[in-house]
Amino acid sequence: MELPEILPFVAGIASFLVAGGLVVWITKQPPGTQEMINISNAVKEGAGAFLKREMKIIVPVAIALSVIIGAFLQPSNGLAFAVGATLSAVAGVISLKITVKAAVRAANLSGSGLGKTFAMAFRGGATVGLAVPAMALLAITSLYLIYPDPITIAGVGIGASLIALFIRIGGGIFTKAADMGADLVGKVEVNIPEDDPRNPATIADNVGDNVGDAAGMGSDVYESYIVTILAALLIAALIGAPNFFLYPILIGSSGMIASIIGVVIVGSKNITDVMKPLNRSFYVSATIAIGLNYVFITQFIGDSMASYALFGSTVIGVILVPVIQKITDYYTSYKQKPVREIADSARWGYASLTLMGIIKGMQSTGPFMIALVVAIIISYSLASLATPAGEDPVLYGIFGTALTAMAMLSLAGIVLSIDAFGPIADNAGGIVEMTGMGEENRKVTDEIDAVGNTTKAVTKGFAIASAGLAALAMLQAFQFEAAHVFSNITLDYSLTNPAIIVGLLIGGLIPFIITGQLINGVSRAAGKMVDEVRRQFKADPGILLGKSKPDYAKCVDIATVASIRELWKPALVAITAPIILGLLLGPTAVAGLLMGSVVTGILLAYHLANTGGAWDNAKKLVEMKGEKGSEIHKVTVVGDIIGDPYKDTAGPALNTVIKLLNTIAIVFVAAFVAIIPI
Repeated sequence: MELPEILPFVAGIASFLVAGGLVVWITKQPPGTQEMINISNAVKEGAGAFLKREMKIIVPVAIALSVIIGAFLQPSNGLAFAVGATLSAVAGVISLKITVKAAVRAANLSGSGLGKTFAMAFRGGATVGLAVPAMALLAITSLYLIYPDPITIAGVGIGASLIALFIRIGGGIFTKAADMGADLVGKVEVNIPEDDPRNPATIADNVGDNVGDAAGMGSDVYESYIVTILAALLIAALIGAPNFFLYPILIGSSGMIASIIGVVIVGSKNITDVMKPLNRSFYVSATIAIGLNYVFITQFIGDSMASYALFGSTVIGVILVPVIQKITDYYTSYKQKPVREIADSARWGYASLTLMGIIKGMQSTGPFMIALVVAIIISYSLASLATPAGEDPVLYGIFGTALTAMAMLSLAGIVLSIDAFGPIADNAGGIVEMTGMGEENRKVTDEIDAVGNTTKAVTKGFAIASAGLAALAMLQAFQFEAAHVFSNITLDYSLTNPAIIVGLLIGGLIPFIITGQLINGVSRAAGKMVDEVRRQFKADPGILLGKSKPDYAKCVDIATVASIRELWKPALVAITAPIILGLLLGPTAVAGLLMGSVVTGILLAYHLANTGGAWDNAKKLVEMKGEKGSEIHKVTVVGDIIGDPYKDTAGPALNTVIKLLNTIAIVFVAAFVAIIPI
């Protein structure tokens, strides 16, 4: 192998080594008292039981699909599907195990001040942040070197997306059912604090933070990375310029190296504002990534106008990350005006708070979409204007946009590191509360948790934006593949074709249908949790008096069963919609479906993520003002409860749905012979 082919392996292995070093450091830190260890073990066992039961269902489905794809399409795609699916599950398990281990140690360090608690939470998150993208980079590079035609390994995207969707939906329903059940009865009805050990749902709530935020986000980012790099490789193959093939993988390598450096420079001394070291870490990583992208394209791709234009597209992708960060931070941080307005609106009651949250969430989609449109226009224009003579400027323009998405995802290591410390801090706060460590300790974990709410929203915005950009590239790849498969007919993608219009309408509908299914699933599961918590309080009055121990395991079991029962409907819609429409109306209708789902999906997902995040931090702001237990606090708690399925179930699932639709369409395109041509 030559140096450009070796670099991704060097970057990936180095990332694993640093992640391993962080695990050793975390493990050496004291986990605290026996009571803390017992709570941590209960969370670990509950999370493990959930994943084990979910995998019993997912694994047979994944094996069957792998065999079907390999037998009826291409053996390489069947193998790629198996690799993508397996590593997506592994990404979730790694994220889960590390966050549980780090959370109890962060809780133990909360008495030592903000700096040490933050260091533990961040390094736990960084372990996930470095391991998951490294795994994705190594997987896609290995598959590509074995099967150089990207269309023959597109199944890796289906495998990654499908398992990520299962974990996202299952984990999202679990965590929000537990959270809503705990809050509705605990905080609203009987007026006990969040994570109070008297609440039967509190262990299930902490388990949910891990299976939803940690395992779900790990699988989500892994899947985003895989699909984005696959989209860039597909367009590179259409261009047919061999020297461009490895550039998307080299961009991944540069981001991996930059993320390692960004993680290493984060310290724990003299920290008064948690966001400052996080921002510094990101900007250092972004700067290094830009520099390495320039070096790689000039040294390995060529010194030409086309090369410089494509490098410019990667710069746009790196810049887009902090732009989305600023937009998301403005609409979800408790320090900013929108969240303060939401918190103030609580003084006029539940309706006022609910409306204000929806208003701010909708308003946030405007700047977000403007940022995406500007990035698309600039990246497309740069690449198309510098197209070599005799080449197709449209393809080069699309390749530029695909590289913009890849440059964004190349920073997944540092972005996921910044995100993953959030659920660790949340779990640490729960352990502090349950063991009665004191108000000062809780203040430390609450401060980190509040920042974690914002960084989680940023990561969701990051994943949503990358999904939109990658989906545009995948759509073009789908059209070219369809033209190759159906070379005997002319495919009409104009708006005068009724098949396109039908596809647009159905595609635009899918995100709303799935959102409704997910929120309804959370509502039904939460209803069962509420009934169980009320039953325990009524059956044993000693629980609220602190004389009896609640049955935590029963609540964990209810959330597990309910979440697994609910995850099938959204998954079936995403899997079958493009196949059924393609069989009935042909590839042009599927192209319309893909575009319709992108347009409504990314806007709806961003609205849901920001609205939920803003409601959560409005509640945090009221608590920081010392108004816990007041009527205003109760209003903001209800807002937070409404926002839970928005930001942690439906919103994050939609970006995975968008990418799953695209990868399924590309892999199954040969089957789309219209039964009803119109």
